[in-house]
This record gives sequence, C-alpha cells and structure tokens, in this order.
Amino acid sequence: MIDTDILVVGGGIAGSSAAYHLAQHGHQVTLLERGEIASGASGVNAGAIDSIGWGSEPNLQAYLTAGSQELFQRIQLELGEDIEFRQSGALQAIHTETQLEFERGRVQALRAKGHRVELLTTREARSVEPGFSPSLLGAMYSPLRSQADPQKATRAFAALAERAGARVLTHHEVTAIARRSTHGYVVRTSAGELECESLIIAAGAWCGPLGAMLDLDIPIVPVRGQMWATASTTPAVFQTISSAESAHAWHRDPGCAPPELTIRDGVRVTRHLYGRQRRNGEIIFGGDRQLCGWNTTPDGAGIDVNRAHAAEVLPFLGALPIARTWAGLMPFSLDGKPLIGRIPGRDELWIVSGLASSGFGRGPMAGKLLADHLHTGLPASVLGVADPARCIRELSRPPG
Repeated sequence: MIDTDILVVGGGIAGSSAAYHLAQHGHQVTLLERGEIASGASGVNAGAIDSIGWGSEPNLQAYLTAGSQELFQRIQLELGEDIEFRQSGALQAIHTETQLEFERGRVQALRAKGHRVELLTTREARSVEPGFSPSLLGAMYSPLRSQADPQKATRAFAALAERAGARVLTHHEVTAIARRSTHGYVVRTSAGELECESLIIAAGAWCGPLGAMLDLDIPIVPVRGQMWATASTTPAVFQTISSAESAHAWHRDPGCAPPELTIRDGVRVTRHLYGRQRRNGEIIFGGDRQLCGWNTTPDGAGIDVNRAHAAEVLPFLGALPIARTWAGLMPFSLDGKPLIGRIPGRDELWIVSGLASSGFGRGPMAGKLLADHLHTGLPASVLGVADPARCIRELSRPPG
C-alpha cells in the first residue's frame, strides 16, 4: 500500500503538468500512468502550440494557449529540457472567396481584442513558406504559434515533477476506485493499491470509465484523430500549417454532442488540416475527428482525404509517399468545453480533461490552473466556464 496526499491518474501533458506544479507547491504527489508517460494522445499528436497571445481581456482560451506557450518556453529556455520547442509561426490557408471574407472578419475581431494575427496575401505567405501554393487566396498568419515534440515535452513535465519531489509510477492500470470510510480514496491498480487524500482524474479519453468506478457520469467521449508522415526529408515546411476550411464550416454549423467533428453519423461534413515538419525531417499531417468508440486503427480513406487537402496547401507533398500512419483518442466533452476543477458532491475529487484536439497545446496551463486551484482553494476566475459542476452527474442506478 502506497500512501500519498494527492494522486494524479493520467500521465499525459495535463496530468504531468498538474503533478509538477503541485510538487512545486510543496504537496506530496504521485503521478500514476497505466502505460508509459505520453503513451496516449499527448504523445501522438502533431505538437502544435496554438497561441495568438493573451489579448487585452484574457478569457480561458487565452489562458490555456498563451499560458501553455510560456510554460513550454520556460521548460526549453530556462529549465534546459530539450523539447524541440520553436516559435515557428503558423499559416492558415485560405481556399475560397467565402473563406477569405470569413478570415478577414476573424482577423479584425481578434486584433481588436489585442491578439497577434495578420491576413497575408498569397505572395506574403509564400515569402515565409516557399512551398505555399500560388493558387490559394492568402493565409491568416499567427507569429506566436509554436511547435514542440509531444513525447519529449510531456516526459519533461513528468521528469520535472519527479525532481520537485513527486513520485511517478508507470504501468499501473487502475482497476477500481473506492472512497475510504473517513475521507480520501483507495485506488486499486494492476500493480498494487494506493491511498490518497485528494484524487485528480487526468486520464484524457478514459475519464468516463474512471468516473464510472465512482458512480459518476463524466461526459467525455473518445474521438479518433489520425495522422500520417512522410519519410525524413530536407527542410521544406517552416510554419505549422492549417486550413480555413474547417474553421469556416464549424463557424456556420459546429454540430453538437460533441461539436466540431469532421465526420458525423458516417458522413463527412468538412475537412480539417494541421501539420508541420519535425526536427528529424518527417513531415506530419492530420485532421480527421470521428466518433468510433475505442478504435485506434487509422482509416485509409480519411488519410487519403487529408493528404489531398495538405497537397492543396503545399503541392510538393503530392510527390512524397506516406511512410507511416497512426491514430489516437482525444477527450472531447459533449459541450465542447474543458472540465477543470473540483467535482461536486465528492470530497477532494478533481478533474482536468476535455481539452479536445488541442490538449497538447493547452494541457500545461490546464494542469497549472488545476494545481493552483487545489493548492489555494480558490479557482481562477476564468475557470467558471470549465466548472465540472455544469455537467458531471451521479450515475442513476436501478432500484433494488
């Protein structure tokens, strides 16, 4: 039996950040992971960090993105962890006149709120990204957006947590959770039992099954995201790359429960695109978001659609064969908003999840906000929209 003050279940980016910041606050912390650190969605994503700055009136999105970017910078530049962080900037390609008008309005609205974005002509976009297609109508440019290696960055947070005094336990799959007779929790795992005073659920797409162990309905569903990569090649992609197609489509109709999928009920409603070139020379792209249970097998038809979309933005990609494909499960809340804070009706039960497809780029600050809330007892004001009380409920049980 291992005793700890605070047990964090989930060794992804948010859980590792929460453990690190709680240990910095002086708490006795244990970080629990069923596989290796970064073995889930935090380790298989594109590595994009989507900050456009704090703005003049920072909301939760600004905190999560700009705050996380600053944490990534600190880890790389001040704490000496090589996470391949680079403030590369980002281009969001514009394909149609309708998208151009949409992006023009977005840029004006964001700049009015103090965010750093620009609308570039095609010529200007090709000046910073030479492979950018001359047939496109321009791009939204975000100079603060960055990139890092997702596995290295997640493992760096876990390593920093250990250095600050946290215990990190891998290959401990949770099999049962029970409340102690007085207070706190007993967590049974494949490698033994742990007791804790406070329990943090940071298990990404697996938060729902963990909640069920506590008779809680946590409305987070697994959404499959998939990616593909070329073989290593010479430097050719200098920004992180995306497309305005999905942003425009979801602005008109985000869908629901959860919103912002590319495929609904088996029908494609839009194409989504993101990608970059890694330090090792691989060019990686992805974009599909689909509800398909716990299936992590890539869908070849979706990969083909995504590759064609990428080649519309960077035509040279059409000549580069795919070297590998993979998929992961992202934690989407049914209402599209994060869950960060104390779970109502339970003593010292907390959650940080629901960060959807941008969990890597928002997870560091999400973990810090949760750690600060637990440490001080007071949530940051921006966490109101992420309050778990809005949607977590007791599971109904049949009578008898």
